[in-house]
Amino acid sequence: MAGRRRLRIATYNVEWFDALFDDDGHLTPTNAWSGRRDVTRADQIAALTTVFRALDADAVLVVEAPDISRRRNGAVGLANFAQAAGLRAREVRFGFANDTQQEIMLLFDPDVLQAAHDPVDLGAPRFDQAFRIDLDVDAVADVVRFSKPPLELHLQTPLGAMRMLGAHVKSKAPHGARDADHAMKISIANRRKQLAQCIWLRRRVAAHLEAGTPLILLGDLNDGPGLDIYEDLFGRSGVEIVMGWDGPADRLMYDPHAAKALERRLVAAPTTARFFIASEGRYLSALLDYIMVSPDLRGVARYWRIWHPFEDPTCWEDDALRDALLTASDHFPVTLDLEDAG
Repeated sequence: MAGRRRLRIATYNVEWFDALFDDDGHLTPTNAWSGRRDVTRADQIAALTTVFRALDADAVLVVEAPDISRRRNGAVGLANFAQAAGLRAREVRFGFANDTQQEIMLLFDPDVLQAAHDPVDLGAPRFDQAFRIDLDVDAVADVVRFSKPPLELHLQTPLGAMRMLGAHVKSKAPHGARDADHAMKISIANRRKQLAQCIWLRRRVAAHLEAGTPLILLGDLNDGPGLDIYEDLFGRSGVEIVMGWDGPADRLMYDPHAAKALERRLVAAPTTARFFIASEGRYLSALLDYIMVSPDLRGVARYWRIWHPFEDPTCWEDDALRDALLTASDHFPVTLDLEDAG
């Protein structure tokens, strides 16, 4: 293809997107409450429309996409949203369904690229299967499964063929804890499971890198360097595992925000999410969302951006976009612009 070739990729965790649709996949822009705290369905839909239009991405990994089940088809709902919002990215791909009401889907512009769910056989199990690993060093293999199996795609793009892994790794929050000791026990168990999922992801990543296929891994890893006290207990974060941070440079997945966070003793880490902690009456900010690229894409990976209304000056100065970002979700989108000279 002659001339410059460009591609914008985004990842966006949309809090309770499923609550904005009826069982037939139609949007419900009413004054009833959405899944967002103190946000109506109409206001969240309007805010998401503003944000998605501003992103103007060729492909968006939607984390916490609408539910796919016997009575709902979230892919139809997401396509209906794209049509209502007037988005170029209007076709939907999804992979293995889950039982959490929070799917992982790719919304993309079919005039720019093509995408196919393609969980190829590799040295590590597919994400709809089980992964066996000794989590607690007792010489007995634990069986790990994804509650939200990552989405594995083959893409045909203006920049050539590439693969994409879209992930939403399990949260480490100690839900259901009876007291502080129980919370610690749950947190450690969840941390072990999360790290096992990240090891599984890394093994799939390593196999793709070994095959020489350009790779993008993106989504919500619910983890980051220094995010909680249990990182010291286990020695490293899930993000470091997925990136292959301690391995050779030609097998390192790269995201500049993650790299910056790994140097946290020297610089302040960027953030992609903002949660209200009711018990403390304050907001917690964290770096949870990433777009990582393989070494062979570093040369065309031009610009990463976190659309954070308090950290990105352009988002802050645009009143409508700033308000929409704060209303639409508790996460902020991340984009990556890929470009070469053709």
